Amino acid sequence: MGEEKKPKAPSQKNKSKKSNWFWPAVYASFAVLFVGMVWGYNALNKSEAPQQAAVDKAETGKDNVTVETNAAAENLKYPFKEDLLDQVAILQDFYDAKADDSSRENALLVFKQTYVTNQGLTLSVDGKPFEVVAAMSGKVDKIIADPFKGDEIVLSHKDGLKTYYRSVTGILVKEGDEIQQGEVLATTAENDWNPQAGVHLHFEVQKDNVAVNPRSFLAF
Repeated sequence: MGEEKKPKAPSQKNKSKKSNWFWPAVYASFAVLFVGMVWGYNALNKSEAPQQAAVDKAETGKDNVTVETNAAAENLKYPFKEDLLDQVAILQDFYDAKADDSSRENALLVFKQTYVTNQGLTLSVDGKPFEVVAAMSGKVDKIIADPFKGDEIVLSHKDGLKTYYRSVTGILVKEGDEIQQGEVLATTAENDWNPQAGVHLHFEVQKDNVAVNPRSFLAF
């Protein structure tokens, strides 16, 4: 009988070649996968950052708009506390050349037989003193001491508006003060310029240094 042939075992050379490329390929695959994951994470963060910044900016913008809107929403109010509204009488009206004869006559002030047109409203509460309040937030522009016409406070406001409060006493503010709407400024008094009005407030509104009818702002 011939000698039985044994199958050849794989050579150490072939095994060596297989191990040389297999594990480095596995490691390389994992490395590529890891790098891809890191790159994707960074790219995602970069794309989200501008979006979040845009959201933050939009939210900040909303807050700014709200503040500006609230500031712009302030309208002129009465120069006295509103619970007195039903008791306040207009003794003399603003002189409007286009008004009817009765309204224009009511808006004429007489001093030493001379007629002067009223540039504001003469307000009274049963001839009794009452507190004068700021009709709008603003700054004390002037305080004028005038024993003849009565002491006067001038406030400057936004949009070229000014308000005048004349025939007052016990002034509680000073020039340069920042005033909030409704803040008490002084108390009404009498004066020698308009003695027939008794204790009263002369309230005047100017727009760009031109007197305008306070009734165009207030519903008396």
